[in-house]
Amino acid sequence: MELYLLRHGSAERAQAGASDSDRSLTEEGEHEIRRVTAAAKLGHMCPSLILASPYRRAMQTAKIAADVLGHKDPVLTVNALQPESDVRELWDEIRAHRDQASVLLCGHEPLFSASAAYLLGCPELLVDFPKAGLMRIDLESFALEPRGALKWMLAYYLTA
Repeated sequence: MELYLLRHGSAERAQAGASDSDRSLTEEGEHEIRRVTAAAKLGHMCPSLILASPYRRAMQTAKIAADVLGHKDPVLTVNALQPESDVRELWDEIRAHRDQASVLLCGHEPLFSASAAYLLGCPELLVDFPKAGLMRIDLESFALEPRGALKWMLAYYLTA
């Protein structure tokens, strides 16, 4: 399986009394996601399934990615992609879709840094997963503990 982890782009600042799950992407965040997914499309990224956190900014990210990549199927929401989820819960979700050739996950920090390390079989590894970062990890087996291979990582950085 080709597994892609796409962190949401820049989002609105947290507001006192407002739910973190309701924060939207900013205009710049939408632009970041379009640029990163367009670059990945040039590398023939074509997910057969897109899963997203139920948080608004992750769902917006998933929908933009689906549009750019020409993905026509619905985006599925998965609670295991919420920011504070456990990496083993996410691994179980990935294993449930082992029949898919290519899966795109849209989510958050701190989950993605921890998940990248876990999926690579090195949970103590420190991974800097920036906003609008996109990582490809290839998985050949779906044993109790993952042991994926990092193929590449893209990141969008503003240049002034």
